[in-house]
Order: sequence, then structure tokens, then C-alpha cells
Amino acid sequence: MDFLSIFLRGGFIMYPILLLSVLGVGIAIERYLVIRKARMNAPKFTLNIRNLLVKGDFEGAIKLCMQENTPTANMIKKGLKKIKFGHERVKEAIEDSGKQEITKLEKGLSILATIAGVAPLLGFLGTVTGMIGAFMKIQDLQGSASPSDLAGGIWEALLTTAFGLGVGIIALISYNYFVASVNKLVSQMETTSTDVLDTIEEKDFSMKNGNEAK
Repeated sequence: MDFLSIFLRGGFIMYPILLLSVLGVGIAIERYLVIRKARMNAPKFTLNIRNLLVKGDFEGAIKLCMQENTPTANMIKKGLKKIKFGHERVKEAIEDSGKQEITKLEKGLSILATIAGVAPLLGFLGTVTGMIGAFMKIQDLQGSASPSDLAGGIWEALLTTAFGLGVGIIALISYNYFVASVNKLVSQMETTSTDVLDTIEEKDFSMKNGNEAK
């Protein structure tokens, strides 16, 4: 018996489970590409940005962020564009941009988590309805059903549970992987932004002291 025949024997509940599996795979592929693009060599980027800021080359720092084009770089770029308004405005811009970038990174993950929970439940629902159908068939046969009739109805009913659990397990593993990846990127963003803000504050402090000395 081929896969299509087995799938069709599972009943109508197999179709929403199939839909959830296709949706889950689509989200997983899209999130993987987004997160892979978001990764960067954070220590090297932070060092380069710090060197440019120490020199006072803010335009060069913004250009470097544009070249990097990652959530971390985009966040720092938004902050540096407000450099003329002072340290606090830069900090606010970085925090606001950081929230937006995190929202983009987390897009679709709630749907993936829902699939991980709903797919097994649909599988169990299909099994229950299948078992009801199997016992109704036995009743129609007035107790003269053979063991093969009973076994056939039961294994067909259990198909939805197997498929639902399979989709749910894969979705849950994918969800946990992406959550861990996003958390790692968020930690990287926080570390880089803190370093950049400290560098700007140090430069402002040194310039202020230099002016007072004159």
C-alpha cells in the first residue's frame, strides 16, 4: 500500500493536518532564511564600529551598518542617525529599532507553536471519530464482525494520530530551534548596542572635558 492510499484511508481529518504540515514547512523555511541572513560576526562588527566612533567618523559608521544589513546593524544605524540630538536620543532610537527588529525575527513563530499544539489534537480527534465509525460498523453487522473488520477500522482510525503527532513533533522541534536562535541574536543585539552607547558616552565625556580644559 503506497503513501497516498494510506493517507486517504485516514479520513477527512488528514486534510487539515496536511494543510498544517505545509504551512509549518513554509514558515520553517522562511524563518531559517531570515535568521541565517541575520547572523553576523558580532565581535568584528562591534570593534569596527567602536573604532569609527572613537575617531568621530559617524558617517563611516552608518555606512558600515548599511553594508552589514543585519538586525543588529540596522538597529545601530537608526541610533547613529540621531547622534546630533545627543546620547539619550540615540539610546531611545536604538531601543525602538531593536524592538522592531525583534518583532521581525519572531514573525511566524507563534503560528509554528500553534501548529505544534493543534496537529496532535486533530490527530486524536480523527482517531476518536474513526473509532466511533468502526464501532458503528460493528453494530450494523449485529456483532457478527470478524476480527479483521475490527482491526481494519482501528488502524485506519489511528492513522490520524500518527500523522498528527509527526507534524506536531517536527513543528515543536523547529519552534524551539528558532526561539533559541532568536534569543541568541537578541543577546548579540543587546551586547553590541550597549558597547556602542558606552563608546558614544565616553566620547561625549572626553569632548566635554576637553572643551572645559580649554
